[in-house]
Amino acid sequence: MPDNLMPISKNGRPAMDVMLDAARAAGAILRDRFNSEKEVSFKGKKDIVTDVDLAAEKTILRMLTGEFPEFSILAEESKPVNGDSPYKWVVDPLDGTRNYAQGIPHFCTIIALAKDDHVIASATYDPVREEMFTAEEGKGAFLNGTKLTASETTEVSRCLLCCDLGYVDEKAALAIDMIRALWPDLTSMRLLGSAGLGVAYAAAGRVDLFFHHSLMPWDIAGGLILAQEAGAIVVDRQGKEANLFTPGVILANPTLIADFLKRTDGMPWRTAV
Repeated sequence: MPDNLMPISKNGRPAMDVMLDAARAAGAILRDRFNSEKEVSFKGKKDIVTDVDLAAEKTILRMLTGEFPEFSILAEESKPVNGDSPYKWVVDPLDGTRNYAQGIPHFCTIIALAKDDHVIASATYDPVREEMFTAEEGKGAFLNGTKLTASETTEVSRCLLCCDLGYVDEKAALAIDMIRALWPDLTSMRLLGSAGLGVAYAAAGRVDLFFHHSLMPWDIAGGLILAQEAGAIVVDRQGKEANLFTPGVILANPTLIADFLKRTDGMPWRTAV
């Protein structure tokens, strides 16, 4: 199979079509349960999961494995599955669970497809706004079919910065210190509570730069290909190219990334292990 072609399922369906259907099915579950009572449990001191996360992931995995039973799976709420294929699904059924549990309508479903751990396609779905961010390697990034282009802002001083703090308190404190050092030489900042939508918004040019220090593969998978296809880049805290397993990332156009790295050089958030 040529590298630029998406795999076809056992039922003759392109992987992107299967991905979109699964994201919409999960989104329908999230939307339908949004205003209902939820069962919340803790995976860590601040990291929660709801019964809706689990129901949405079950639906996604059923749909994906039904079409591509040989693919590996890396999903947030399930044990990894190693299949007999170079392809791997990376799934976050509900990114922004804290927002969801609190009744804040800002969350998404992320499904990405990687080949040999290199992400080649993704779908990030916001079911509240019915916004589907998609990207396929070499074919561009899109929002509901309209082509996306990352922000062309080149200076941090003109930047609308977006970040999330995650669950690692020490690094979150360092991130706050870094923002204070940059402030007020910023246009403004946003802390939205969904890394998946944060990176999608950066790819779409809604925010100029997104950063986070503690992401899992399913958080960043969609953003890697969205950024690439929208003219942005994703680097780690040292400025090296990020990949599926990079926990700390910075996403923006290359010129803005360079200015951000220059202005934050030597700051503890950049250097902390």
